[in-house]
Amino acid sequence: MAESEYSSSENASMDSNSIVNFSKLDFTEDQSKQDLELQLSEDEETLVIRMFNLVGERWGLIAGRIPGRTAEEIEKYWNTRYSTSQ
Repeated sequence: MAESEYSSSENASMDSNSIVNFSKLDFTEDQSKQDLELQLSEDEETLVIRMFNLVGERWGLIAGRIPGRTAEEIEKYWNTRYSTSQ
């Protein structure tokens, strides 16, 4: 019965708090990584421009040619770098 003083619910609540804190840290790290990754190398940028001229706004197709990049990253990069709004 001595073990029942330390119920598993206390451990579970501590674990869930730890998970929440780690989740917040992971989100912050992911967000800052995402901002840094929007800087494409010269070769990547050249490839994006060439592919855009060939296939248009088919971001998935373009991203498929650049390892480690997603369609969302390529589209966001394109829209921030080459926005046509006047």
